[in-house]
Amino acid sequence: MKRFERLAQIRRMDPYEDASEIYRLTSAYEFPWDFTRALELALYRTYAVPSIGRLLARTAELTDRTQRRYDDTSLLLDSIVEHGFASEQGRTAVRRINQMHRSYDIPNDDMRYVLCTFVVMPRRWIDAYGWRRLSRHETIACAVHYRTLGRHMGIRGIPETYEEFEACLDAYEEAHFDWDEGARRVSDATLDLMASWYPRPLTPLLRTATLALLDEPLLRAFRYTPPGPGTRAVVRRAVRLRGRAVRLLPPRRAPHYARQNWEIKSYPNGYRLAELGTRPVPGVRGCPVRQAGASAAE
Repeated sequence: MKRFERLAQIRRMDPYEDASEIYRLTSAYEFPWDFTRALELALYRTYAVPSIGRLLARTAELTDRTQRRYDDTSLLLDSIVEHGFASEQGRTAVRRINQMHRSYDIPNDDMRYVLCTFVVMPRRWIDAYGWRRLSRHETIACAVHYRTLGRHMGIRGIPETYEEFEACLDAYEEAHFDWDEGARRVSDATLDLMASWYPRPLTPLLRTATLALLDEPLLRAFRYTPPGPGTRAVVRRAVRLRGRAVRLLPPRRAPHYARQNWEIKSYPNGYRLAELGTRPVPGVRGCPVRQAGASAAE
């Protein structure tokens, strides 16, 4: 297979009728590393909305059990990508996601905003750092795939197009991004988790590199001191160079799903999809919006 042959295959498909299959090809074959990073950023930036970040802090899921919540999130959503909405695994994942959300009083607007991050952040990340830009077919398919997920979750007022998703996200962040002490604790715990995946001496460097990839509104909301312009330029250039290097590699011949990511560490002996995710916290009504996916045991 030649480097752009899968893109040609995608362009022959219908971005509406074949949306989830296009999304699977794009995320599992063309850009698995980039989609992982983009969806990490998508969920991370939701903490800067105080109603979301404060709730996550109150449940303590993302401060006390950060690795497990990261793993469950990555696994639940990706099981739908790997197996499809109509599969047993896909239905189980959607059911589990809905069970989690029904346990809390979550505003529809917050739910819709989180959905918008899943659509918008991969496009923005890949266009900035990927080995090629997303095609129009892939952009439409991503929006349609998450519209379908949103309908399964009972979210109201879901945007129709990518452009509407993007406008919704930007307007919501402009109106709602703000400081919250609990949200900052969740953010710090997430940065600590990401640094923990690498040798300890690299922790300060990795934290600075991560902050260098964040945009100004996000840094302001968490009250982080922005890295200097030189640091930001070096970090972003390094990530772009990685994309250029990937472009020179042969195309991926086998899919790579979230359950194969080395960052997933909570289930060395496998897991059951129906057992992933959070359970209600006594006295807390609200929800940690998190992903989950296909079990290695199923």
